[in-house]
Amino acid sequence: MDIFNKCMSWDEIKKLRANDTYPYFMPIQEKRGPEVIVQNQNMIMLGANDYLGLSGDARLTQGAVEAMQRYGTSTCGSRFLSGTLPLHLELETQLAEFLNRESAIVFSTGYQMNLGVISAILGRNDVAIVDRQVHASIVDGVQLASCKLLRFRHNDMNDLEAKLNAAPKGAGKLIIVDGVFSMEGDIADLKAIAALKQQYNARLLVDDAHGIGVLGPNGRGTGEHLGVESEIDLITGTFSKSFGSLGGFVAGDTDIIDYIQHWGRSMIFSTSMTPASAAASLKALEIIRLEPELRSTLKEHTQNMLTGLQKLGFDTGHSETPIIPIHVRGELKTFLFWNKLMKAGIYTNPVISPAVQEGCEIIRTSLMATHTPEQLDLTLHIFEQIGRELELIGG
Repeated sequence: MDIFNKCMSWDEIKKLRANDTYPYFMPIQEKRGPEVIVQNQNMIMLGANDYLGLSGDARLTQGAVEAMQRYGTSTCGSRFLSGTLPLHLELETQLAEFLNRESAIVFSTGYQMNLGVISAILGRNDVAIVDRQVHASIVDGVQLASCKLLRFRHNDMNDLEAKLNAAPKGAGKLIIVDGVFSMEGDIADLKAIAALKQQYNARLLVDDAHGIGVLGPNGRGTGEHLGVESEIDLITGTFSKSFGSLGGFVAGDTDIIDYIQHWGRSMIFSTSMTPASAAASLKALEIIRLEPELRSTLKEHTQNMLTGLQKLGFDTGHSETPIIPIHVRGELKTFLFWNKLMKAGIYTNPVISPAVQEGCEIIRTSLMATHTPEQLDLTLHIFEQIGRELELIGG
C-alpha cells in the first residue's frame, strides 16, 4: 500500500477552498498596530495573541535591530555548544528575578520549551496528570517522555483527585495545567490544584503562556493573580504572546533548571533563540514591569467586550481574560461566521476539532491593549449584524 494514499484521499481542505471558506495560512501583508492588511483589505486584528500590543512597539524593533547589528541574524548553533549569547543570559537572569524564581532558561520557541522541559523531567516510571484542555505541546512532551499519562476532565477537581489516586504508588507525579486555557480563555483552579498537589505529594507545572504579562498586579501571571505563586514548582511560558517576540522559557529552582538545561532534547539539539528575539523579549520584559497601565487598559477592554457580547446574546463561556470565545457549535456555521467577519473587516480564528471537542466549535477572539474603544465598538456592531443573520443571537 502506498503510504501517500491518505494524503491523496484527504479532501476536507479542498472542499473549504472550493467554498471560499478556507481560513488557514492566510498571509498578513502589513501590520499597523491592532489593524492588519489581508487580501488588500484593512482589518481589525482580533486573531493574534499580542495582548499588550508590543510586537509593533518601536522600542522592541530598535532593540532587535541593534542586536542583529552586533550578533547577526542567528547564532547558527545550539545553546549547548556555540549558541549562547550574553543576551540569553541577561534575559534568563531578568526573567528569573521578575518571576521570583532562582533560575530560568530560554528556548527557541514555546513549543520546543514544553517538549524539552517535560521530556527531561518525566521518566518511564513517572506519571503526568494533565488537564484535558492543555496545549498540544504539553501532550507531545508527555509522549516524548514515554511516561504514563492520566488526563482529567477540564478544571474538574474531583476527577483530578481520582487520577491522583489512580497513579501507581511510589511513582513520581507531575500535575500539568495551562494557567489560562488558550481556546476558552478560562483560568485554571490553581488554589484547589495546589491543595491536591500537597495532599498527594505531587509537583505542579503551570504553562502560563497566556497569563504572564496579562494577569496579576505585577504581570507575573495566573499564580500571582490567584495568590498561589509559591505552590507552583515550574512556570513555563512563551515570548510570542504578551512579550510580542518569539521564544519559550521555564523558571524554577536552580537544580531543576540546571537539569533541564542539560537533558532537554529541544534545548540541546536546536539552534538558540535569535539575537533579535532575545533583545526584543528583554525590552518587552522591561515594559511589562514598568508600564502596568497596559494591563489596566487590556482589562478594561476585556470587561467591555465581554459585557457587550453577552448583552447581545452570544455565549462566551467562562472566559475572564482577553481570550474571548464565541460558541457557535457547528463546523460549517463556524467557517461561515468566520468568512462573513473577514469580509466585514474583522480578523478572527475559527476553531474546530481537535483544538476543541467536536460539537464545541468556536470563533476565538483575542484583545490587545492597543485596540481603541472605537475599534471595539465597531467590532460589536459587526458581530451583532452577522450573529443575527446566522441566527446565533435573537432577531
